[in-house]
Amino acid sequence: MNPDWRVDFRSHRRLFDDVFKVDEVIIAHQRYDGTMSADERLLIFERGDAVAVLLFNADKRMIVLVEQFRAPVLIGRRREDQASANGWITEPVAGTIDLGESAEQAVIRETLEETGYQIEDPELIGKFFLSPGGSSERIFLYFARVSEAEKLQKGGGLDGEDIKALQIGVDDLFDRLAKGLIEDAKLAIAAYWLKDNIGRL
Repeated sequence: MNPDWRVDFRSHRRLFDDVFKVDEVIIAHQRYDGTMSADERLLIFERGDAVAVLLFNADKRMIVLVEQFRAPVLIGRRREDQASANGWITEPVAGTIDLGESAEQAVIRETLEETGYQIEDPELIGKFFLSPGGSSERIFLYFARVSEAEKLQKGGGLDGEDIKALQIGVDDLFDRLAKGLIEDAKLAIAAYWLKDNIGRL
């Protein structure tokens, strides 16, 4: 990207403002040939930023994950099978960053809420957009070691949440990755990172 490239915001307004938000922008940008694009009207799904963390239980050489029902997962799967009732997905601990909270503070809080483990100094794997064609959300993906001594509470999420913490072996994770059985992008990225770094853990 050329830092001198030009972007012109013609307008930016919020069309829908609830837990999730939808913004309308009219924007023009400099094209690769140096000319300006025509004005485009785009809708952006605005979620803010989120965190996720791959938890490695060093005592057991297991990966700590969570499983929960996700309505969008059910809707997506019903595109292939309209009779499907499977809306559950296995993923890393994840959650949105609260106002005034850093990404690191958020991942420590979410880990305690969902799994009961208290983590310190999580290692940043990277940050990335999951769906840049329509959403401004970024994911800050971390790695952290946990031990049984650091399990301070039950986990399972906050009141009203229904989250199941589970543990799978490292080899099981890599087998699922090789067979294309991981459906959560955060978990797939974390698993590839783990393959490259398992030797130093």
